[in-house]
Amino acid sequence: MENPRITRGGFEENTMAILDSSGIKDARDIHDDRLSFLEAVRFASLASESLSAPSWRMFDAIFQILRDSKSLELAMASYQLLSELEQRYPRIYLTCSDKPESTSGRAGELVVVKEAWSPFIVGSEASHTEAEAAGKDLDHLFDSLRFSVLVEDMALAVKRTDFQLVIKPVECMLLFQYLVNVLEADFLPRQTLYKETSNWVLFRESILNILLGSRKLNFKSLVRDCMSIMCRRCHHHIEKNFQDLRYVKDSRDKEAHNSNVSLAIALSELEKGTCVAVQELMTLIMELDLIRKEADLQGFTTRVDGFRVPMLEIIVDELTYNKDYISPFLMVFSEPKWKLEIILQYFSKYTTKSSVRTRRSNETSNDATLEAILSFFSTATSTKNIVKKISSEVAKLLLVHAFQACLSLQHCSRHNAYSAERIGGTLSQISNKLVSAFQSLRKNDEDLEMTAFEKEALFAAATILSQRS
Repeated sequence: MENPRITRGGFEENTMAILDSSGIKDARDIHDDRLSFLEAVRFASLASESLSAPSWRMFDAIFQILRDSKSLELAMASYQLLSELEQRYPRIYLTCSDKPESTSGRAGELVVVKEAWSPFIVGSEASHTEAEAAGKDLDHLFDSLRFSVLVEDMALAVKRTDFQLVIKPVECMLLFQYLVNVLEADFLPRQTLYKETSNWVLFRESILNILLGSRKLNFKSLVRDCMSIMCRRCHHHIEKNFQDLRYVKDSRDKEAHNSNVSLAIALSELEKGTCVAVQELMTLIMELDLIRKEADLQGFTTRVDGFRVPMLEIIVDELTYNKDYISPFLMVFSEPKWKLEIILQYFSKYTTKSSVRTRRSNETSNDATLEAILSFFSTATSTKNIVKKISSEVAKLLLVHAFQACLSLQHCSRHNAYSAERIGGTLSQISNKLVSAFQSLRKNDEDLEMTAFEKEALFAAATILSQRS
């Protein structure tokens, strides 16, 4: 794959000149100049017959517009342009192998375009000094601290009861979604090559690993903020503001009214996209933790890699000590592999004996399977013991979400090996044991009520059994 990062000096000068605001005081003129700049970059880099990749300064200018857009139009335009440029001019990619075995699907070499612009500040202090000496302004780029503050700000915003229709939340959500896209684009090629080479260095040098390894970042706080965003969705705030807008009658206010309606709709949609991005970030981190554990067990890591508690353990602990989070979190978190893993680890806290964990210990209840967990509800005694620890309400909620994840994994080819290992039985066996588990829970608590979601899961299980009997 070619990476055509070729720039022309005249193109850069002429395009950057559009942003020169010398002598311009009117905000509307500045707004229009920024839109013209974005259109000029789009045409030259994405639509022209002879494409020209944006320079470092031009990428940086687009990013600064996103960070300080002051309008919905500029925020969306700069985000969309950055996203399209990411796809057209990747910073990291896999080349096609020239070897004969490449026809069997083997990955080629990993290419990292080190001189390419990035929204993240990673690398040594020496590299930062070198970049600044070359006239590159790094002050507004993201390091670990600034990234964690962005996530914290979003978590605080969804907790507020006085949610206001302003542009700042739009900027923050678009900015976060873009940053997660960059992290994912850096992560996935490394993951593809790692599956063939088991080379931990691929991930040691990843942006995500460097960010999480920084002492500036409080990792547990980051995880809690991510969970808070997932659990405390702000639809009700947005809908309330949207309803309030209907009562604007003053003709002078109608222009602001129309603008606010657009903003309310955008916020509602962006909030959903942000939840997806938060889930993607959490999934990437848990995948990184899993790879890091494999490297640990094989002795490939060193003290340079440091140590932190895996995200999965922090999530399970948070759900254990704040049971009100369980239902909203599992309703929103839909990635089946890690959803099932979270539930299995949650049950394992109460169904297996604790063990002392060392740095390279593999004793983290990873032998638990969904089939084994369901078997704990096969007798009245074992059911009663579990219910004493986590309650019938929590038990049935976890079971139906685990069953939902199981069904999703049946149709996910990339998780075939994982599915067989962690589910531990056929779909018919799991369905049968789910029905039996709910019968045991009902015998233990005759007043146990069922939600519509739980009834649907049981109906699905019964249907599977009837079709395969």
